Amino acid sequence: MPTRRDQVDPEQQERWAESRRRVGANVRRLRLERGLTQEALALESGLSRNQLIELEHGRRGVLFERLDDLALVLRVSVATLVQ
Repeated sequence: MPTRRDQVDPEQQERWAESRRRVGANVRRLRLERGLTQEALALESGLSRNQLIELEHGRRGVLFERLDDLALVLRVSVATLVQ
């Protein structure tokens, strides 16, 4: 089992990148549907605004616990965020 990102198979890295893009797009879509600003969602969920921006652009992942926090604020299931 690789321990560093640069040791991971490129296909796996691409799957992870696609997952980050998908989750980020879902968070952004739901945030806009709820009429929330990035700042408001960040404050209510416990993320920094910079973390949320990076997440929405698919450039960063978040811990499962943070997905749960986001889902609670957005009033959806975690499954909805990762679909």
